[in-house]
Amino acid sequence: MAKQACPTLQIDNDRVRVTEWRFAPGAATGYHRHEMDYVVVPLTSGRLRLVEPAGTREVGLEAGASYTRPAGVEHDVINANDFEFAFVEIELKGS
Repeated sequence: MAKQACPTLQIDNDRVRVTEWRFAPGAATGYHRHEMDYVVVPLTSGRLRLVEPAGTREVGLEAGASYTRPAGVEHDVINANDFEFAFVEIELKGS
């Protein structure tokens, strides 16, 4: 069984949910579907492996280079590095 990524909930209110995710090498979130639009802020630079309905791919992320995705994204996120990887995920609950 793969190691599990470690989520730490930082904020959860009526507007946003902010979670810090830390991944040991090879750790994964588990396959999931995002129910809200979200922003990811990488805390480290490295590569993540994404297992998606269309297949598996690797993406490079740079510390501080944020990106956004819409609700409905489905994937498993896996640390493809030989070091810890971390990011902050900000889910937007709407107004």
